[in-house]
Amino acid sequence: MFHQLLTPVGNSLFPSFLVAALPIIVVLLLLGWARRPAWQASLAGLIVGLVVAIFIWQFPVGLALNSVFAGVVFACWPVMWIVFTAILLYNISQRSGRFAAFRMWMIDNLPNDRRVVLVVVGFSFGALLEGISGFGTPVAITSSLLILLGFPTLEALTFTLIFNTAPVAFGALGVPITVLGAVTHLPSDVLAKMVGRQLPFFAFLLPFYVIGVYAGFRNMLRVWPVLLVSGASFALTQFVSSNFVNYSLTDVLSSMVSLILTIAFLRVWKPAADPRFAVNVDRVGEVRGKIGGGQGWYPWIIVSVVVIVWTIARVFTIGDVKVPWPGLDKAVFITLYNTPYAAIWDFQPLATGTAILVAALITTVVVGLSAREFGKAIADTWVQTRIAILTVATIVGLAYLMNYSGLNYTLGLGVASVGPFFPLVSAFLGWVAVFLSGSDTSGNALFGNLQVVAANQLNLSPVLMAATNSSGGVMGKMISPQNISTGVATTDLKGKEGVVFAKTFKHSILLTVLLGLLVWAQQNFLQWTIPH
Repeated sequence: MFHQLLTPVGNSLFPSFLVAALPIIVVLLLLGWARRPAWQASLAGLIVGLVVAIFIWQFPVGLALNSVFAGVVFACWPVMWIVFTAILLYNISQRSGRFAAFRMWMIDNLPNDRRVVLVVVGFSFGALLEGISGFGTPVAITSSLLILLGFPTLEALTFTLIFNTAPVAFGALGVPITVLGAVTHLPSDVLAKMVGRQLPFFAFLLPFYVIGVYAGFRNMLRVWPVLLVSGASFALTQFVSSNFVNYSLTDVLSSMVSLILTIAFLRVWKPAADPRFAVNVDRVGEVRGKIGGGQGWYPWIIVSVVVIVWTIARVFTIGDVKVPWPGLDKAVFITLYNTPYAAIWDFQPLATGTAILVAALITTVVVGLSAREFGKAIADTWVQTRIAILTVATIVGLAYLMNYSGLNYTLGLGVASVGPFFPLVSAFLGWVAVFLSGSDTSGNALFGNLQVVAANQLNLSPVLMAATNSSGGVMGKMISPQNISTGVATTDLKGKEGVVFAKTFKHSILLTVLLGLLVWAQQNFLQWTIPH
């Protein structure tokens, strides 16, 4: 059994912390400074991680490669299976003309104002997709719709990535919270309540923030009523659902309430016409006579119903097999926790991705798509996602390597050494975890329990710190190579993920700092917000 080293560099925490951070630094520099494609940055980070883990942390070569392979398999199933099927549904809607009809419905039923469209599509509709599938697919689908509505590609991707922060912690029907409860041994419903007392503040502010960045402060104020309705309805429903209803349905309920109320509000209120923000309505006529705009909702209604039923009926548990990973399960001893490290791959043949596939098949029948066109949709999906699959496989492989070799525990120990200032930096621990793994679920698995250990050592609230790992992780989602790579899959920016990263990085840092300040206030002055 390999015993993880915590301070292998000079037997000192600070230099060990700096060396352990090298793989992350390499990925950040290649993406943000060198503007390299995400797969190249992730692969370079993986290579650096292998060198550091094997030669400095003395992680055996066999275990190192095995941990990377375990991460690759997890990245393919269930993560990229969800992405692949969701993009397949998108391509079915494209080839059947329903996506164009959906665009037509938006043009016919929303004000001719890109500020309003950005909020409805990027925020409310994107949150619905996040609640159903997650893992970057909301960015890919909503950005494609925004591009068709006249937004430049880079703008569409940037703003949908920022909007995607609001629902991530409860995405994929609450899976991140469920995993957080499992790894921390804290009640999932209590953790959900805590997250539901943090993220609604940001959900409320996001429409104002994004439109302010997009259009400028004065132009944002001209549409403030619809921003208030959209943000407040989402935030309030997110709080109520996570605290009093069912956290697994938080995103679906919040997004539906926000979407319905916002569209209903726009029936009675419209912003003053401004030609600078007019929607591009070119080529709408080509589908108007063939397919009604309401039919554009078919794919999204079908997938919503199928996934909700799939979850409530617990269909995903059928055939569930928990596989101890050969050669890795309990082959590593976690020095910090004084316990063997389990390596269990939870294989669910009927996971959420399979539910989305069923929805895609039902949609194919409902819209009358031929078998030939369905085959072409599969081919389109493979072309669009193959680079994303490579990127996700390498970045998640790196996350597994850093976890099993001990690099992540050195990083976590270093962050925890800040003592009473830990609430300010706790959010950045989740931020790093999700940047690496691309998933709030994986980020909670990586650092969730570490947050609890640090909280107990520093006499802080373990519930607050564990929840902050998830809330902080959502801020790192907008710069994650996995999320960006999936997001650009349906656009002309494939291979230019570094450009998107550079546009979102400052927003990611700012929002994480604001969350850190909120957590610090909750720990020191607003303890009544922490559930017991």
